[in-house]
Amino acid sequence: MTDSAGPGRGPAEGIVADLARLGLRPGTTLLVHASLSGTGLEPDVLREALRAALGPEGTLVVPAFTPENSDTSPAYRARVARLTPAQAAAVRAQMPAFDPSRTPCPGMGRLAESVRTAPGAVRSAHPQTSFAALGRDAQALMAGHPLHSHLGEESPLGALWRADAKVLMINVGFDVCTAFHLAEYRTGTPERTYRCVIRGADGPEWTEFRDADLDDGDFAAVGGSFPWQLEHKGQLGGTFARLFSLRDAVDHAVQWMTEKRR
Repeated sequence: MTDSAGPGRGPAEGIVADLARLGLRPGTTLLVHASLSGTGLEPDVLREALRAALGPEGTLVVPAFTPENSDTSPAYRARVARLTPAQAAAVRAQMPAFDPSRTPCPGMGRLAESVRTAPGAVRSAHPQTSFAALGRDAQALMAGHPLHSHLGEESPLGALWRADAKVLMINVGFDVCTAFHLAEYRTGTPERTYRCVIRGADGPEWTEFRDADLDDGDFAAVGGSFPWQLEHKGQLGGTFARLFSLRDAVDHAVQWMTEKRR
């Protein structure tokens, strides 16, 4: 990994310096999307550098999604695509119930797992689209995440919008920009049925609910027209990163979806 802070300084200090050059300020509430593959960045080092840059008044948030916990998700359908009905039923019967304190989020990357498992981390309660947070406002941001609001106003994403959070994207594109999902709720996306397995009084049990039919298939196009003057771009530990306002991202996506999706 490149230490952009210069000789005599460790990788964490170099990342903190890069974050300052990107425009990240202490006290910020920050949602981070990161893919560390091929970057040389170590998740625990990056986590602590982010916390150092945010300071004691800041809050670090990551998606900790678990689509594997549902039989209505693309992840589940891909898993059972080549199985017989009996084999698929056996897989479904063995799926563990979501446990906020233990269930991993393997699809979200190594930084998300590092934050989720860090001492003092708080995780929201949604069995499919939880978030994890560290810092001053972690408990408040993660409180209350009802089933019927995957990524809507009542979710941590809505709380992040109200907190005027920033979004940091490390080595990823706008196609994974979770903030755009809040725009789907605001533009009246149709609903569909979801199912997932949760902890019941007598063990794992399946629950069914309705919520917005979330679709990130056009997020790269949404981000492709995001005004360049609203974001800061630069190097972070030798890889590419961008920083922008979550509110700006949602407002832009609302306008884009109102014009393009309809």
